[in-house]
Amino acid sequence: MTELKKPEPLKGVKGMNDLLPAEAARWEWLEGVFRRLLASYGYRNMRAPIVEPTALFVRGIGEVTDIVEKEMYTFTDRLNGDELALRPEFTAGLLRAVIEHNALYDGPMRIWSMGPVFRHERPQKGRYRQFHQLDVEALGFHGPDVDAEIILMTRALLRQLGLQEGSDIQLELNSLGQPAERAAHRQALIAHLQQHEALLDEDARRRLHTNPLRVLDTKNPAMQACVDAAPKLMDFLGSESRAHLDGVCAVLDAAGLAYRINPRLVRGLDYYNLTVFEWVTPHLGSQATVCGGGRYDDLIAQLGGKPAPGIGFGLGIERLLLLLEALGKLPPAPAVDAYAVLPDGAPLAAVLPLLEQVRATGLSVQMHAGGGSMKSQFKRAGASGARWALVFGADELARGELALKNLQEGSQQPLPLAELPAWAAAEAAR
Repeated sequence: MTELKKPEPLKGVKGMNDLLPAEAARWEWLEGVFRRLLASYGYRNMRAPIVEPTALFVRGIGEVTDIVEKEMYTFTDRLNGDELALRPEFTAGLLRAVIEHNALYDGPMRIWSMGPVFRHERPQKGRYRQFHQLDVEALGFHGPDVDAEIILMTRALLRQLGLQEGSDIQLELNSLGQPAERAAHRQALIAHLQQHEALLDEDARRRLHTNPLRVLDTKNPAMQACVDAAPKLMDFLGSESRAHLDGVCAVLDAAGLAYRINPRLVRGLDYYNLTVFEWVTPHLGSQATVCGGGRYDDLIAQLGGKPAPGIGFGLGIERLLLLLEALGKLPPAPAVDAYAVLPDGAPLAAVLPLLEQVRATGLSVQMHAGGGSMKSQFKRAGASGARWALVFGADELARGELALKNLQEGSQQPLPLAELPAWAAAEAAR
């Protein structure tokens, strides 16, 4: 008889990671911090599909950006031939939805979203093919006040997570001005780069005439002297653009938020104008940017909507968690409040309704299942992190009580079954 060959187990896609319960608990904690803080600033949740028309990102992000040229996951819908893409960032999809549903009809919006985004990059620590972002957008607001508020909101978030400005994370700020100012700077920048073309790498030569501003963002050490000597966009800003940046800085100064003006900060997307910012850290090597964003006053019109300004930011969740872990600022793993120990033969019909009453008070209880010795059950109770063990032994039940054991102190006392819900309510209120 031919022996059946055991099938090989399938593995996940490279760069797209599983989150097992212990790690997912950290994500839930962090997401809870996000939600509470955003609500305190008046931001409301909005959700858009993961899959969008490819043309949306080509038009919104820019045809000659790395994302569109090399990193987007695109495919042809085999049922109708549509060209589709997995979202590589949030803003374009959210704005598509705002335009399609005329959501700005009743006035400006403060919105946020959270979830996976996709880019085909070489996977490494802090950079994955499926990663997750918190995305925040303020739509319909002119002037530097909302720019400053959003930056202060990112500071409040990072502070709530225990990160210290200066040592753990730093704010960098720049202005990209307006299109006419960028056009004048572009001409001067191209002329400068052409004079030093022999020093440019392949990427820089490719971008020289299509997206020269991105050349300034190079990480190539051999090009740093050339880039440092290049014309600065700041020198081409008009009075209105300078006044906008000064207005942002004045609020940050008044709020005591230290920052560095970085004239080489351009961000990786084409749609930004005026204010751009990044929070960077020295603790994650080359993956230094944890949070970044800026103003995009022309993007809604560019995507076919009625002209309206906007500003927003994206925050990488995996990268932020790596930073918190590196600095020892992650909370301990969550634990249940109590663990129910059930010896073999325990009358489940009597015990399980009692556990439901305990949970109804707000106390969490993990019930042992599958049998096992008392020793093994107490071992699992300890591993659960619970403070209390609720022991429903045969002798205790015969007396109409249970044994209440404090797993942290080792003490134990009897408790009448009828008093268990009241004890649980008092414990939940602590």
